[in-house]
Amino acid sequence: MASVDAYLTSLISKDLFSVRYLLVVALMGAVLVSACVSSLSGSAYSRKQARTVQRVETGVVEHVRVVVIEGTKSGVGAAVGTVVGGIAGSEVGTGKGRHIATVLGSAGGGLAGAAAEEAITRQKGLEITVQLDNGRLIAVTQAADEVFKVGERVRVLSGRGVTRVTH
Repeated sequence: MASVDAYLTSLISKDLFSVRYLLVVALMGAVLVSACVSSLSGSAYSRKQARTVQRVETGVVEHVRVVVIEGTKSGVGAAVGTVVGGIAGSEVGTGKGRHIATVLGSAGGGLAGAAAEEAITRQKGLEITVQLDNGRLIAVTQAADEVFKVGERVRVLSGRGVTRVTH
């Protein structure tokens, strides 16, 4: 009897270890994917933007407003959450109850994973309104990685569908 108890205890420990291992791997995957999100910084350039001509205009900052730039909704967070939720749900109950818990865990995990991805990749931004020297008034939204002040002269660079404000 003692050997059966020891055997069952070792099986449960291994199953819990494998579930914890999968949870850790899934969370690490989500973190790595969120690190791959492209930058919205005024100082960051994609590979396609390097060595290309950009139109440069100058002007004066008329207004600066702090905004929130939404996080990504790539589906990776939902996918990871679905897997993790399904694994966690499969550990609950027996028989049909276990199947129901797995489905509910997957659905809840998918929703939680999608929300987590968006929250993790959300960032502060600035909406910078610039009165260009040619009289046009434009607004550019970008990551809040530089300080812009009303009345300050700035450059506005545009090219390949991207516009940024720089000093």
